[in-house]
Amino acid sequence: MDMTMESCRRFVEVLASDAPAPGGGGTAALVGAIGTALGNMVGSLTVGKKKYADVEAEILALKARCNSLQAELLDQVEADEKGFVPLSRAYGIPKDDPTREQVLEEATLTACRTPIRIMELCCESLDAIAVFAAKGSRLAVSDAGCAAVCVKAALQAASLNVFINTKTLRDRKKAEEMNAKCLVMLEKYGARADEIFRAVKDSFFK
Repeated sequence: MDMTMESCRRFVEVLASDAPAPGGGGTAALVGAIGTALGNMVGSLTVGKKKYADVEAEILALKARCNSLQAELLDQVEADEKGFVPLSRAYGIPKDDPTREQVLEEATLTACRTPIRIMELCCESLDAIAVFAAKGSRLAVSDAGCAAVCVKAALQAASLNVFINTKTLRDRKKAEEMNAKCLVMLEKYGARADEIFRAVKDSFFK
């Protein structure tokens, strides 16, 4: 079931249940989409205003990119479920089954792909939000700060859904490659999100 087609209340109800999905990955994707959309709103409140005419073309281009980003992030909610369910089933294979280790390894690798993609999308989103915060409508600058906080949370949450799986991989080279990629994104874009938040917060005390 595509949980993004359900109401917010229904999503939360299922999330709180013992259903295998949505879980951390799907939640990260949804939060990332919400944060991206919030940044996109700042763009919407900027275009068409004479005061921001000189940046309108740039803002319009960013809005188009964010439309794609938020849609793809929403797609990752279902993708994460499809990636996790086989892993959940693999853990149920009897330990004396000779195929268990290989099936589990392949399912674990599959389960890593979607949260890594969520992280990549969050990084792109934060690049856009930084511009919305710096050049967008001052009346909505707080929303740009909120957007950065949400997307950072999604970035961090998605990373944990990678690390819990890479820890169990037998192929340690692949595991370390994925870990390294995620750690770079966390360091660079976690700091970027913090910078956006600080700049927005500090702007209220000048």
